[in-house]
Order: sequence, then structure tokens, then C-alpha cells
Amino acid sequence: MLSMDDLQKTLQRIDGKGYKAYKDIKGVYSFPFFTMHLDYIQGDPFASPSRLRVRIPQQVAGIPHHLFKDRARRTGVEDYLTRRFAEEISKQLGGKSGSGKSGLVYIDRGGQEILERTSMVVNEKYVEARLSVGLPARGRTIMGKEAAELLCRFLPEVVRKSLLAESIDWDALKRHAAVNEDQEVLRSLLKKKGLVAFVADGALLPRKSGVSDEPMSYGEAVLFQSPPQLSTELHLPHRGKVRGMGIPTGITLIVGGGYHGKSTLLRALERGVYNHIPGDGREYTVSLKDAIKIRAEDGRRICKVNISPFINNLPMGKDTAAFTTDEASGSTSQAANIVEALEIGSSLLLLDEDTSATNFMIRDVRMQKLVAKEKEPITPFLDKVSEIYKELGVSTVIVMGGAGDYFDVADTVLMMDEYRAYDVTVEAKKVASDLPQGRVSEGGESFGPLTPRVILKKGLEPYKGKKKKIAARGLYTLQYGNKNLSLFYLEQLVDPSQTRFLGDLMDYVSRKYVDGKNSLKKAIELAYRDIEDNGLEVVSPFYGEHPGEYALPRKQEVAGAFNRLRSLVVK
Repeated sequence: MLSMDDLQKTLQRIDGKGYKAYKDIKGVYSFPFFTMHLDYIQGDPFASPSRLRVRIPQQVAGIPHHLFKDRARRTGVEDYLTRRFAEEISKQLGGKSGSGKSGLVYIDRGGQEILERTSMVVNEKYVEARLSVGLPARGRTIMGKEAAELLCRFLPEVVRKSLLAESIDWDALKRHAAVNEDQEVLRSLLKKKGLVAFVADGALLPRKSGVSDEPMSYGEAVLFQSPPQLSTELHLPHRGKVRGMGIPTGITLIVGGGYHGKSTLLRALERGVYNHIPGDGREYTVSLKDAIKIRAEDGRRICKVNISPFINNLPMGKDTAAFTTDEASGSTSQAANIVEALEIGSSLLLLDEDTSATNFMIRDVRMQKLVAKEKEPITPFLDKVSEIYKELGVSTVIVMGGAGDYFDVADTVLMMDEYRAYDVTVEAKKVASDLPQGRVSEGGESFGPLTPRVILKKGLEPYKGKKKKIAARGLYTLQYGNKNLSLFYLEQLVDPSQTRFLGDLMDYVSRKYVDGKNSLKKAIELAYRDIEDNGLEVVSPFYGEHPGEYALPRKQEVAGAFNRLRSLVVK
């Protein structure tokens, strides 16, 4: 193994040479209290930054084993250390210097959610930070002295102040890990208690703005308080007793006037599939892990989805048992989104009237009298939602402001009034009884068939010309081969690193488990089994170089990406 002095000498030797001479520093170097692994060296200052790792032995880092002995605690510890490392980078480094990405130092940290990532590894032997560095250059000429300063002085100082036992705020680290573990336990209790979601008393749900996921200040926001009828007490390993609103299984409506907090509550339930950092305000607001937001999505492609439970008897006899279109309408896209959610195994559907197709959600008595059922191919969600729960065990939470017909099928009705929640189930049922709608249910005697789909390799080759090309373009766009895949309506994607991982995972699933026999669900589940056994790195095309910019998405978003791929072919 080479030493830090060897690295400095090499950088001094190549100072002033062409940028490709930086390749000479690739290797492993021993520093006073860690080793530096220069895994990938960029060939140009404007190319993707170099990738390196700093590995600190546990004798030096001193993270006690009990803090990372299981998945939940380890994820919390790794998330905390990543954030501390990022903070020290910001404190120590003034900014980039030189051409292109010169001088940039970056570690993949999260937003308000705590996600499994590859940016930090904590195990029995070591703590390892994985980061990207733009090696300094002027034009395409190596700035060796600046590189030595960056790698041999700046980075060791960041490591010393963030990852060594003497510098760690142990109370903050333990709290971070404890909060993450508590959320995992809280979510695991939901089904045992007959719940689909839980919102703690005192939760801060409103965000700073519509484009910010950071919490509104406590002085401005109304803190959540459970209606007495839905108040539930649960016990967590670290916090102890926590009280709040338990949303029961079945069909739940969230009603109320505009701007009174309906969508804010639903948004919290959408994000409740993830754990949140201390201070976010939603630390103890959780939903079932597989809860999925459903909406209309005009223009999306649908490939051989059985939407016949909702849409049938189309003009010209078009088949809806294996429905395909390149430009779906609002109603057909929403029907397909629900069927695909059921196909991947979701047990909770989340809908907002504002983002739903009106003709998919309701067909009132007046329309029924004017347009006969045999002339209307759409069976409204109103007439299927009860069957989805009774036959499939899948619950639904709907934000509803304009269709009181749903009072008839709801098991629970919540009213949001100035951001305060009230259980108005009894009142809603009385309204439904006093003002009978007179409409006829069009749902039939059962929900209808669910048809698993087998995807084929054809159409999944991510090539642009002869070169494989998979790249995340922000949060909602994934370049997959010569196509840009829009993920804009997968609203529970929260981090660009999830999108980055998702692209490589799709390719991994395609290469290893798309065999003409496995259903889409089975292929994805097999890949997640590999991830469970071998870590997120298993899907990387650079396996062994330890990619540091992956974050784990859910199976729901992976299936959603496959389903929106315009080249998808289904057997």
C-alpha cells in the first residue's frame, strides 16, 4: 500500500501536465488514521467527478456495535454520519476552483427522509465514506499543488471532524438512530392494530411552501391533534408511549373546505412510507410501506393491463382485458394505475379528488338517467372501492371535497377544519340517510379479475447506438437507452439518487430475471432479494468500485418505471 507522502509526490510530479496524467494516482493510500481508495479517476475536468472512498478502522471511529446491529439502526447511523460529513465539507471548503468540476467535493446526503444509501457504510470492521471529487485543473492542465491540498489536507480534516470518535456528537447520533428505529417499529405495528396509517399528536405536517419539503416553523403551523374517536396509543422502543390518530383499515374520506389541510394530511400520508429525520415534524407519521398515490395521468402509455374491472364494452370492441394505448385518457390511466398498484401488491391506495378524473370517480344519478349504463364503458371508482377492500383487503384514503356520494361507502370520514381533524363519520352517515342519492350501483357482484403480466426482454435494452446509456436527469427524468422516461407522476419518489438507482436496477432486473416466465412482480421481488443479501451495490455496472450515489426506492416506483417505459413489451 502506498502512503500519503507517495500521493503528494505523484501530484507534485504531474503538476502542469495534461489532465489524463491524473490516472497515475489511482490506487490505495495509507493516511495517519484512515485509508484512501481512489477508485475512479475522471479523464477530463468537465467529465463526471472522480470517485473515492475514505475508510476508517472501527478502532479509530469507535461506533459501538449495538448502534448498527440491525438494519434500522445501521441506516440511521449511516444517514447521520453522511449528513455530518456533508456539513464539514461545506464548512471547510469555500467552493470549486479551476475548470469544470475542479475542486468540488460531494457526498450524497438526503433531504428530509432517511433512506438506505451507498454513501456511507458502517460495519464491524470500518466506517467508510464514499464521495465524488473534482480534481483541480486550469483548462485541461493539472493543478497538482491544489490537488495535494484538497486530498492530503482538506479531506483528512473533514474526516477528523466528522467520523472520528473524538468528534462525534454521540447524543445526536444515538437520537438519529433511535428515531429511525422507532419509525420502523411504528410502521410494523399498523397491521397488527388494524390500521393503515398513524399521525402522532403534535406532528408538524405543513411544509414551508409547495416547492419545499422542509417544515413550516412551529410558531406558524397548527400542530396535529387526533380526534378522540380515533385516538390510539402505541409503544415504541425509544420514545415509549406515543398517542395519535390511527386511521383504520377500510375506506377513509378526508373532507373539508378548500385550504383547510386536506391535501396537507394526504401528503403526509404519502411521505409516511419513509422515515424522517429528527426535527422534520413527521417523525411519527407513518403509513403502510406499500401505500401508493393514485392519480389520473393523461398521455401515459399502457401495455396490456387488464382494466376490465373499471372499463369495458368499448366502442369498436377494443379489448380491455389486455388494454394497450400510447396516449391514455385521464380515466383509463387512473384505472391502469390502480390495477398496476394491485398487481405489485400495494395494500393502501391514496387518492385526491383534485388529481383524479371526474368521470372515473363518480357517475351521479342524473347522468345515470340521461346516459344508460350500456352506453357508458366506465364503472366509477365509487362502485368498486368497497369490493377492492372486501375482496382484496386493500384500503383506500380519499381526499374528497365535492362528491358526497362517497359517504355511502366510507367507513371513516375525517373533516379538516383550519388544519384540525374531526371524526364526522356519524354526521356523514346521517346526511347520507337524510338525503338519499337514488343512484344505482354499477359495480357488479365482484371486483373482477387481476391478471399478472410477464414482461419480455425486447424493448428493455438500454442502448444508445452501441453504447449502454442509463442516467438520471434530476428526480423525475431517467434516460434509458435512447429514450427519456418521465417519472413525474410517481409522486412518492423523493430523491434523485433513487432515480439513479432505479435505472441500474431496471437493467439488472432485465438482464437477470426477465426470462419470459417471471411476472413483473416476481422479477422485481427477486432483485430485491439480491439487494437484501448483497446491498444496493449489486445492481451497479461498476460493481467493486462501490458507487456512492444510490438510494433505495420502493418496489412500487420500480414497477411504475417499467410500466411507463414506452418500449415495454408484455407477453
